[in-house]
Amino acid sequence: MPKSKKNEGFHSAAGLIRYFDSEDDKAIKVNPWVVVGLCIAVSALVLILGTLYPT
Repeated sequence: MPKSKKNEGFHSAAGLIRYFDSEDDKAIKVNPWVVVGLCIAVSALVLILGTLYPT
């Protein structure tokens, strides 16, 4: 029977945790509400244009 690899998951996840934990000071920071507002605005625009110019 092969040996069980109990600790393998922790070692592979450690790099991801380190990667996602670091923040870049040069990155653009966007408020999540701006993204929600843009999604709503684009959805409304698509609905309005769909009623004005039906196919």
